[in-house]
Amino acid sequence: MTTEVRRLRNYINGEFRDAADGRTIDVVSPVTEEVYATSPLSGPADVDAAMEAAAAAFPAWRDLTPAERQKALLKIADAFEERAEDLIAAESENTGKPLGLTRSEEIPPMVDQIRFFAGAARLLEGRSAGEYMEGLTSIVRREPVGVCAQVAPWNYPMMMAVWKFAPALAAGNTVVIKPSDTTPASTVLMAEIMGQILPKGVFNVICGDRDTGRTMVEHPTPAMASITGSVRAGMQVAESAAKDVKRVHLELGGKAPVVVFEDADIAKAVEGISEAGFFNAGQDCTAATRVLVHESVHDEFVTALARAAADTKTGQPDDEDVAYGPLNNANQLKQVSGFIERLPAHAKVEAGGHRVGDKGYFYAPTVVSGLKQDDEIIQNEVFGPVITVQSFTDEKQAVGYANGVEYALASSVWTTNHSRAMRMSKNLDFGCVWINTHIPLVAEMPHGGFKKSGYGKDLSAYGFEDYTRIKHVMTSIED
Repeated sequence: MTTEVRRLRNYINGEFRDAADGRTIDVVSPVTEEVYATSPLSGPADVDAAMEAAAAAFPAWRDLTPAERQKALLKIADAFEERAEDLIAAESENTGKPLGLTRSEEIPPMVDQIRFFAGAARLLEGRSAGEYMEGLTSIVRREPVGVCAQVAPWNYPMMMAVWKFAPALAAGNTVVIKPSDTTPASTVLMAEIMGQILPKGVFNVICGDRDTGRTMVEHPTPAMASITGSVRAGMQVAESAAKDVKRVHLELGGKAPVVVFEDADIAKAVEGISEAGFFNAGQDCTAATRVLVHESVHDEFVTALARAAADTKTGQPDDEDVAYGPLNNANQLKQVSGFIERLPAHAKVEAGGHRVGDKGYFYAPTVVSGLKQDDEIIQNEVFGPVITVQSFTDEKQAVGYANGVEYALASSVWTTNHSRAMRMSKNLDFGCVWINTHIPLVAEMPHGGFKKSGYGKDLSAYGFEDYTRIKHVMTSIED
């Protein structure tokens, strides 16, 4: 029995289109390893058309009142709720994610985030007007930057698209967004839904590969480029954008330290860390993947974490008992497997460490102990269901180990000592510090890192302001 292969298309100026030259990419199911769709392999002509549409739509969208933009975003949120099951099916097809977890853990926050930015559209804040020079009044205007070129990743195709388009549209910008070449289906469906609400050209979707994304960033039309991806991709975007001084927003991954002190509730820590480390197959920039445990409770913690890993199940999207689905693609399976295969002799695999099954990109929940600070698996992002464990002797060493990587996105501290928690939150060089929890995010709070994790914030009023520019207006008040 042959599975029907669907044809996905770009969405430009309110219309679905094939690539101008007809080229396509096969889209492979991470569950079956079979081609389930084709999507356009967009080239310069397609990018030109999308940018032209977004630029033409910008003045009218910019000039709408914030209340009108808010109304449109609220309609999008409502429509996503109404089409939730279709979005869940598309996202699961994209990624192999469990249907139940996608329903409970992704749709509600996505809808909430759109509604948050709908409200933010009406709350652009700036310094009050005043006379800072005699006879002259100064005011500050916040304005949209213009057309935004946005590149979304494959680990959360729907949610990361929301994080990009919602603040951009709320602020009055227009958007050209490119999903990953391995996960275009849900973004194309979102375009179909949003097309019933937004004016033509305000939201455009271009499918393609890395060259397509590069063409978008290098295009002269966008005033801003936003990407969630690898450090290498972010550096390339920043270099390209520098040629015409585009604004850049980068979220480039993480290597989150999880610091467990001897006074922590070990059972609670193991439960929270295993959930936050294995969720979405560890394909999360904030995943709890690098655990630092005080030496006095190290062995107890490792035993309990290995047991939790053994009790964690990966499998088919329709299995309600699974904690996560497959890795996203064959290259990612190769990357995760490679880290385990190259482990140094002093490392010990306490659980997992192998592929699951012979079809699909499934990988067992894995725990590795006995590691040193300069080991490859400690310093580099695995982006898979792999949790490493190191021991430390005191708070100073814990901070040194935690900060001793090039990433600086997220972290957590597990302790019942309030003063220690406050010291650690000050000394950890990461954009987010959780205390006795790991991974919850809310629309009202900023998400973004330091160092090679990039710059700019997603979510919150700070994320909204990233999509605006500031203009000083001064007027004479003398007769």
